Amino acid sequence: MTTTPVKDGDFCEVVEGRHKGKSGTIRDLNMSKSGHLSITVVQTNGERFKTLAKSVAKKPKDV
Repeated sequence: MTTTPVKDGDFCEVVEGRHKGKSGTIRDLNMSKSGHLSITVVQTNGERFKTLAKSVAKKPKDV
């Protein structure tokens, strides 16, 4: 799967992994020592979760 680079403030949907199907705004990007980019996603209801950036796809906010 090809993913577009993400940045803080982008709206995304999780396409694989534990949080598959959830969506929200990307916050708090963090590069681990092993080189994986993890992000915090804030859903519209205020709930937050962490996931790997490779597990998300950017999408327009009004979809």
